[in-house]
Amino acid sequence: MPDNSISLNKFISSTGFCSRRKADEWIEMGRVKINGKVAKKGNRVNPEDKVTIDDEPFGNSKKGKKKKMIYMVLHKPKGITCTTDLKDKDNIISYIAYPKRIFTIGRLDKDSTGLILLTNDGDIVNKILRSENNHEKEYVVAVNKNVTNPFLMKMGDGVRIMGKRTKKCKVRKKGSKTFSITLTQGMNRQIRRMCNALEYKVVALKRVRIMNIKIQHLPLGVWRVLTHEEVTTM
Repeated sequence: MPDNSISLNKFISSTGFCSRRKADEWIEMGRVKINGKVAKKGNRVNPEDKVTIDDEPFGNSKKGKKKKMIYMVLHKPKGITCTTDLKDKDNIISYIAYPKRIFTIGRLDKDSTGLILLTNDGDIVNKILRSENNHEKEYVVAVNKNVTNPFLMKMGDGVRIMGKRTKKCKVRKKGSKTFSITLTQGMNRQIRRMCNALEYKVVALKRVRIMNIKIQHLPLGVWRVLTHEEVTTM
C-alpha cells in the first residue's frame, strides 16, 4: 500500500493557516490534535485523519470551499508582542481582535514599533520570509550618540554579531542621532545587536517599509487591509 501521509506541519501550512515553522509552535503548545489526540512534532497525517486546533477543524473538513485570503498591515505600538500565544496578555492577535484566524509574517521586537504584516496565507509567509529572495525591510532608528560617517560605513559593510557577519545593507543618516537602514535578512534583534557591537544603544526603532508596502500615514495602533496592487506585487 502506498504511503499517502504527509508531515503534520506541512499539512497545516497547506491549509493556508500559517507557515510550517509557526505550525510547529502551535504543535509544541499542545493546541493541535490528530483524531482527538494531542499531536507531537514529527507526526504524519493521512487523508482520512481529522486535524484540529483548539478543537476546531483545519481545511480538510472544508473541502470545496475556497478560503478567503486576508492580508493586512498594522502600525504596531510599543509593548505588543508578535505572537499567536493567547497566554501572552500583550499578544498581537488579541490586540487586533480580528474575527478570523490570522498570524504575523515575521515579527517585530516588543519594544519596536512600525509596520507588521498579518495574514491567513501560509504560502505567502514562506515567500516573504525566504532569505534568498532578498526582500527589503526599511527601518528608522534613533540611537544614544551622534551618528558619524564611520558608524554608517561600518553598519553598511556588515557587522559581526552572533558568530557571523551581517549582509551589506543600505544606511543613511537622517538626523544627528537618527538613521535609516534597509535590510534583506532577518537575524534576531539584528539592528540592536549591530548597534551594540559598535558601542551604540538603540533608543527607538520603527519599521517603515516591507518591500513595496509602506507605513506612510497609518496612525499608530491602527491596521488596514492591503490594496490589490500591494498584494499582487509582493
